[in-house]
Amino acid sequence: MNCCCGYRMISATRWSFPIMNHDFSKAFVVGVERVAAWSDLLDLINVFPVADGDTGRNLLVTLGPIRNIETDPERIISNLLMSARGNSGIIAARFFSGFLTADSPESIPRAARLGRDLAWKAVRSPRKGTMLDIFDALAEITEKTTPDRITESSPDVIDHLQHAVHATTEKLSRLREANVVDSGALGMFIYLDGFFTCLSGRMGPFRPITSIFENRLEIRTSFHETGQKHYCIDMVLKPENVTQEDINRLSEYGDSIVVVPEDDFFKIHLHADDKDAVREKMESMGSLVKWSEEDLITQVRNFQSRQKTQSIHIMTDAAGSVTREDAAHLEMTLLDSYITAGDQSLPETSFAPHDLYRIMKQGEKASTSQASDFERHQHYQSALAQYDQVLYLCVGSFYTGNYDIATDWKKKNDPENRFTIIDTGAASGRLGLLALSTAMHANKTDDPDEVKEFARHAVDRCQEYLFVDCLKYLARGGRTSKTSAFFGDMLHLKPVVTPTAEGAKKVAMARNQKDQLNILFDRMHAALLPESTALILLQYTDNPEWVAATVKKRMETEFPSSTIMIRPLSLTSGVHTGPGTWAVAFLPAL
Repeated sequence: MNCCCGYRMISATRWSFPIMNHDFSKAFVVGVERVAAWSDLLDLINVFPVADGDTGRNLLVTLGPIRNIETDPERIISNLLMSARGNSGIIAARFFSGFLTADSPESIPRAARLGRDLAWKAVRSPRKGTMLDIFDALAEITEKTTPDRITESSPDVIDHLQHAVHATTEKLSRLREANVVDSGALGMFIYLDGFFTCLSGRMGPFRPITSIFENRLEIRTSFHETGQKHYCIDMVLKPENVTQEDINRLSEYGDSIVVVPEDDFFKIHLHADDKDAVREKMESMGSLVKWSEEDLITQVRNFQSRQKTQSIHIMTDAAGSVTREDAAHLEMTLLDSYITAGDQSLPETSFAPHDLYRIMKQGEKASTSQASDFERHQHYQSALAQYDQVLYLCVGSFYTGNYDIATDWKKKNDPENRFTIIDTGAASGRLGLLALSTAMHANKTDDPDEVKEFARHAVDRCQEYLFVDCLKYLARGGRTSKTSAFFGDMLHLKPVVTPTAEGAKKVAMARNQKDQLNILFDRMHAALLPESTALILLQYTDNPEWVAATVKKRMETEFPSSTIMIRPLSLTSGVHTGPGTWAVAFLPAL
């Protein structure tokens, strides 16, 4: 395999990680949790190289494997590159290929230099004014600091990095036009701020990013994206007889190219108009291990159509069936849980539903876990730093401890009473519909108290029914006994469940989809008139076509004046209920 020095690629390297102490590994994880809390803001100011609003999400997904630094250190670099998304994600993954070799404060300067060099070499056309500046600044300041004083000098390191972020605005014309700092550079600052602050032992309240970079975090209204490629493509290629000319010719297919070799594969990112031509070219060069594509034109359009003002900001848990696209459009904050299935561990809203259900059908274990208290606290601080008032529609306290965590934080950190928390008693689509309808209402009124009152009324009126197809998944999660699941599946009995403040209640049993539909519409007609102008949320797992063609079509006939939305079932629910599940939540007009 020949590599093209024109792409400034480096040869694949086998990394060996020394065992680090818990405090040091904790600092690496704290950085990731800080990025999670500010990822939405990073999306909002993302204008380079394309204003597609995804840098925060890409960094969050890319850095996810660092959370497992203590349990799976030997595979961490490979996992980082495999999970890397977008231009910023792959460059960041390459930096961490070097930086994660640090196992003590004294080794940070060496690791910072290595990470910087790897990041620069990964980019075909490296540019100043990006996260590469932050890596330069880190290597520079740590090189000048006495190794045994790195921890004590953490405030000086952070200040130096802060100045480097500020300087990005003047280094790229797009950043000057938009009047913002570079999103990727800010993301790396947020990470390193968390890392060095944790390492120094000064884990008090962090300085709000909105204060540090005031007047550089809102895109000018005169800025508009033009001339972007159609697709953003990430892939993993196992090459066969790849030549230098093959790598060189990638520029014929697109731009924003990043190529990184690791072990026996290439991680490749590019923006292109003809995705089919790119795929054909890649398949001629070897085996495609992984391929993902996103429509840049749609992303840019959605980015430019985001809501600009709200009377109160809505926050909710991703355990409700709300997508990241919904949250971005309505400018909501989603608090992710984490899904682990197969060899992937990702934020709930970043795990592809079809991948989860494929893994579950293969018999592999899938599980959910909550974000740490620290990460949740950072989300609360981030939201209050960006918005005058925040309304948190919390998943029911019966299901998780999220409500208690939020109320405890509020007592200590919200003297002005700007953070309102409602225990919705809900989960899944009921929680999602409550959040969506409240966010829509918040964009129609200037009165935050009216929005809070709307949310409380909605909690009382909103209903949901989940239709489980196979009981074995409930049994795996301990939601029912294995014996009951066995006989239920053998007799083709499918439970109908409604989530309440006291937990999920079984309200009926069905033998087939016809029974399920009859039960649903009997209960909906008991609650709604045919002419009702209700909000209805249909949810699917691995059955979107059936839900759209059968359930939605009948819903449109029986409730023609209602607004009907279709979304994936929250993956927290999907892990426990399994493939084949579908659900309907509905809210009468208030």
